[in-house]
Amino acid sequence: MAPGIDDVARAAGVSTATVSRALRGLPNVNAATRARVRAVAAELGYVASPSAASLASGRTRTIGLISPWINRWFFANVIEGAERTLRAHGFDVLLYTFDARAPSARARVDPSVLRRRVDGILVVGLPLAREEIDALVHLGYPLVCIGWGGYGQVTVRLDDRATAIDATRHLIGLGHTRIAHITGAPDDVAPWSPPVERSAGWRAALVEAGVVVDPALEVYGHFDVEGGRAATLELLAVAPDVTAVFAASDEMAMGAILALRASGRRVPEDVSVIGVDGHDLGELVGLTTMAQPANEQGAAAAEIVLDMIGGASPPPELIYPTVLVERTSTGPAPH
Repeated sequence: MAPGIDDVARAAGVSTATVSRALRGLPNVNAATRARVRAVAAELGYVASPSAASLASGRTRTIGLISPWINRWFFANVIEGAERTLRAHGFDVLLYTFDARAPSARARVDPSVLRRRVDGILVVGLPLAREEIDALVHLGYPLVCIGWGGYGQVTVRLDDRATAIDATRHLIGLGHTRIAHITGAPDDVAPWSPPVERSAGWRAALVEAGVVVDPALEVYGHFDVEGGRAATLELLAVAPDVTAVFAASDEMAMGAILALRASGRRVPEDVSVIGVDGHDLGELVGLTTMAQPANEQGAAAAEIVLDMIGGASPPPELIYPTVLVERTSTGPAPH
């Protein structure tokens, strides 16, 4: 007969609950005990049955992951980091996604699709309404937000305002004063959302440098390449004297570069461009960017939600900095 968890517990001199926690990598098991349990399990040839463990614990060993997109750089990298970490701990991911291109018209998050199907919830880059958060919290599962935060939920995110300030300061340091900003969408109004914070950082850096903030220099790019292209063409029509563009994402920045080249502007001789993310294709187009560790944020959020499932108290907020990666898309302001 194959050895069971009781055999491992007896041989290691611990409870079956400790064996379960040690083998699943959950917190509140010291390193020596964890090592002893794993050694005994290996010696006995014990292999945990996921289905049996779920039945015994009443858990699903599944984490619900709510994301508006899976094909955009930030979301794809966060999901990959979270999924890889959860898989290493024996957890699956239930992906809940929908079209969020028009936030005011999108379907509301329906918590019933997650009830009794998950042990915890991750929400990636999607500022939810108060009633949506309340409905998710009412399910009683640990909840972690990634890329945004609000209503007192545990959050893993960038310092978006500082990122925007640093990006704009980089352009100001090169002599630019006509600096445009490509932001998200008109519906992005939550005070803790990345587009709102990055817009505020752009304005703060301009004011700090004594540059007048011109509202005409802020346009909506909807966080994709085509949106960045359309926004830049719109911008050039009303402000042809712009010499620099700070885009709130690398994909919008790439769209800006395409539009500038199509309009006969040279990058960076005529117009400099900087983005945010550290997109994999940024090096290919020479894009200067404020790089962020999106994969690492997903992994950290996954670890936090697993700790919460295990009964640990999470940090209220985990904030990541960005790093300026200077390439050929930014240069001195034209004379």
